[in-house]
Amino acid sequence: MKAVILAGGYGTRISEESAIRPKPMVEIGNRPILWHIMKIYSAHGINEFIICCGYKGHMIKEYFANYYLHHADVTFDMRENRMTVHYTKIEPWQVTLVDTGENTMTGGRIKRIQPYVGNETFCLTYGDGVSDVDIRALIAYHREQGVTVTLTAVQPPGRFGAFSLGEGQTLIESFKEKPKGDGAYINGGFFVVEPAAFDLIAGDETVWEREPLEQLAQQGQLAAYRHHGFWHPMDTLRDKNYLEGLWQSGQAPWKIWE
Repeated sequence: MKAVILAGGYGTRISEESAIRPKPMVEIGNRPILWHIMKIYSAHGINEFIICCGYKGHMIKEYFANYYLHHADVTFDMRENRMTVHYTKIEPWQVTLVDTGENTMTGGRIKRIQPYVGNETFCLTYGDGVSDVDIRALIAYHREQGVTVTLTAVQPPGRFGAFSLGEGQTLIESFKEKPKGDGAYINGGFFVVEPAAFDLIAGDETVWEREPLEQLAQQGQLAAYRHHGFWHPMDTLRDKNYLEGLWQSGQAPWKIWE
């Protein structure tokens, strides 16, 4: 099965980083968050990727063009103008990079990679969020549901300590530091998609999260896989610093690989 990663957006809410590189190339632990996402899939046996490039997509292409070289020991013979690449342990990835346009919407980007997916079920996610979601279990759940699309439903943590305070009450009876949200689930990405979904995408202006998913919901063809483990997006510099802190502490929950 292939994994499609949306990596073409501008990342305006993390402009401190995305002004100089595409958002999926913003680094956590000296590796692009895109690499972390690919490692998550790879840990579950998915090693074929289609990356939807857009804004500064050439930087993603250059990263993978030099990937093997950057992770190997190399001998340069200057006199003979010869380079010898020595053994290195490298991921068994096949990566297809597709220029899906700078201003194309999420649905349009997905539509553009249809020739590379073919008539097969595929995984799909955003290039800016990490999770310890069980991809194998997600795929199995999708097949059990028999629907066109399954998304991973998550409950993001609150950002502040929360407590209840009634009218006229001065003493706090219950306090929770950064509790889960209000019980509502949100779209956490990590989709499994049937090729029939391509027919719901009109063109470059189609937003995946609007017309296609709304239609599928109305048709009873959109399932939710509840994930109660770790999930965190990298929308802002604050998010980036939080994920970096987890990585540096050795407590990164999404690091499910050896």
